[in-house]
Amino acid sequence: MSQSSNQEPNDTHFGFKTVQKTDKEKLVAGVFHSVADKYDLMNDLMSAGIHRLWKRFTLELSGVRKGHSVLDIAGGTGDLAAKFSKLVGVDGRVVLADINESMLKVGRDKLTDSGIINNVEYAQANAEALPFPDNTFDCITIAFGLRNVTNKDKALRSMLRVLKPGGRLLVLEFSKPNNEILNKAYDVYSFKLLPRIGKLITGDEDSYRYLAESIRKHPNQDTLKEMMIDAGFSRCEYHNMTGGIVAVHKGIKP
Repeated sequence: MSQSSNQEPNDTHFGFKTVQKTDKEKLVAGVFHSVADKYDLMNDLMSAGIHRLWKRFTLELSGVRKGHSVLDIAGGTGDLAAKFSKLVGVDGRVVLADINESMLKVGRDKLTDSGIINNVEYAQANAEALPFPDNTFDCITIAFGLRNVTNKDKALRSMLRVLKPGGRLLVLEFSKPNNEILNKAYDVYSFKLLPRIGKLITGDEDSYRYLAESIRKHPNQDTLKEMMIDAGFSRCEYHNMTGGIVAVHKGIKP
């Protein structure tokens, strides 16, 4: 067998398109540069506000309390970071991290305008190579961001490294509906209505078509659970919400 056949492939998916791995990060960045200013409004419209309930359940699973250190990866406009800031208190620390400069700026401005300035830090960071020391955080969350990561296995190992022993990772992400009728209705919504809403609100139909496609390419519930186990997490489990349209996965660093 030739050496080249043992090498990791150089291509990956960007939605339903096949692209070079080196290009995906730039393409994803373009999507979020385009939608950053309208991101919160679109979240409310896309989910009819239900995303707030999904995030509230994630907060309940986090076990975060006073004095904890929390890393919110792909933290975007800061919904979770704002809640964690209250939970950890003045002696705690929250890092809102995002690879995208535009999203990070929107999140920083939003939290600052809300008066959240004392215990939140901001970091432009790639989930695959987190710029933090080993054993730093009590909890890591990544909400609706893992599906955009090029090398998810590498990112999960990076998250494990910066968690403290006993710390927990929570992955909130769109997943696979567990009912065929719901699945068909969800397809119609995702591929027919969602791009039209995106065009109407943001003037960008293509970015929301990509978001719908990226959800379909994301690993299903059981596959992601196995990926977390393979990365070194223990006591891995997931909870389906809204019929499996969304799932939150939890894993503990041994």
